[in-house]
Amino acid sequence: MKLNKAMLSTNFFAGDVVGGIGPYLAIYLLTGLQWSPGNIGMVLAIGSLTTVALQTPAGAFIDSTRKKRLLLASCALLIGFATISILLFSQYPAVIYIAQIFMGIAVAFVGPCIAAITLGISGPDHFTVQMGANQAANHSGNVFAAILGAGLALWISAEGVFWLVALMAVGMAISIGMVSGSAINHNAARGGLHHTPNDGDEPSTVSTILADKRLLTLVLCVFMFHFANAAMLPLVGQKLSVNSNVNIGVAFAATCIVVAQFWMTIMSIICAARADIWGRKPLFLLAFFILPIRGMLFMWLEDPVALISVQSLDGIANGIFGVIILLIAADLTRGTGRFNLVQGALAAVVGIGSAASNLLAEEIVQFFGYSPAFITLAVLAFIGGTMYLFLMPETLPAQTDEDDGTAPQQTS
Repeated sequence: MKLNKAMLSTNFFAGDVVGGIGPYLAIYLLTGLQWSPGNIGMVLAIGSLTTVALQTPAGAFIDSTRKKRLLLASCALLIGFATISILLFSQYPAVIYIAQIFMGIAVAFVGPCIAAITLGISGPDHFTVQMGANQAANHSGNVFAAILGAGLALWISAEGVFWLVALMAVGMAISIGMVSGSAINHNAARGGLHHTPNDGDEPSTVSTILADKRLLTLVLCVFMFHFANAAMLPLVGQKLSVNSNVNIGVAFAATCIVVAQFWMTIMSIICAARADIWGRKPLFLLAFFILPIRGMLFMWLEDPVALISVQSLDGIANGIFGVIILLIAADLTRGTGRFNLVQGALAAVVGIGSAASNLLAEEIVQFFGYSPAFITLAVLAFIGGTMYLFLMPETLPAQTDEDDGTAPQQTS
C-alpha cells in the first residue's frame, strides 16, 4: 500500500498542535506566573473536561459529516489562536481558563477526525499500516517541535514555545488542505456498514454497541491508563523546576518530550508491522505494566539526566497506546458504522482520566509532596494493567471475509 503523504504531513504538525502547551503550561504557570499547584491542576483539567464533554458527540458528528477536512483545519487554527491568547494576556487568569476551554473544544474533534479521514482513505485492510505511519509522523513532529522549543527556551525565551505551537497549527491546516477530498470514502471512514435486507446499509444502534462487554471493559482500562499516566510528566517537570527558572524548566520538559517521542516513533512503526501478527493484547499489556515502573523511578531518582532517561519508558508505553487503541476500536466497530462514535467515546475517557490524574496528583503534591503522588500513580497503573490482563480478550479478527473486508462477529 502507498502511504498518503498529505496525511503524514498533517500528522507531523498535529503532534505539537494536539499536545499543545500542556507540559510547558504547568511550568510556565508555576515558575513564570507563580501559580499554586492546585490552581495549575485546575487549569490543566478544565481543558480536558471540556474535551470530555464534547468528545462523544464530536465522534457522532464526524460519522455523519462529509466536511472532515474543513473541520480539522478549523480546529487546528483555533488551537493556535488560543495558545497565543494565553501568552499575550497571561496577566488575566480568566483568559487562560477560556483559552483552555477553546483548546479543549478543538482537541475533541482533531484526533477522531484524523482517524476517520485515515480510515476513509486506507480502508480497514490497510488501516494498521497507514495509522502506524501517521503515528510515527506525529511523534517525529513532536521531536522536531520539542528540540526547537528547548532551543527557544534556553537561548531566546520560554515564550517561544507558544509561538511554535501556533506556527505548527498553521502548517497542519495547510497540510490537511492538500488531502484530496475525493480520496476519502466516507462510508469506510465511519467503520463501514453491514447490509441488511430490511433496512439496507444502516449503522448499528448505540444500544447494540454498548451491549459489547469488550467495549465496556476497554473503556474502564483506558480510563485507568490515563488516570495513572497523564500527570507524571507535568509532575516531574515541576519537581525539577522548583529551584530553577522557567526557561530551564521548559527546556527540561522539552528534552523529556524529545526522548519520549523518539521511542514513540519506534513503537508506532513496530505496532504497524506486528499488531496484525502478535495481536493487540500483548502490546497493550506491555504499555500498561511499564507505567508503574516509570512512576516508582520518578519517585526515587533526583538526577535530571536519569529522569530524562526514564522518559524512554513513557515513549514506549504511549507509542503503543496511540496505535493499539485505534486498532482495537476499529476491530470492535467493523461493519457497525460507529467507528468515530466509539473512538470519540474512548477519547472522552482519555480526557476524564487525564483530568482526574492532574487534579488528584496536584492535590497530593500540595499537601503531601511529590513522592506520595508518584506512588499513587504507580499503584493505579498496576491495578489497570491487572484489569486488562484478566478481563479483556484479544480483539484481532481471526480471519477476513475477502468479499466485503469485514471480520466475522466475535462473541463477548
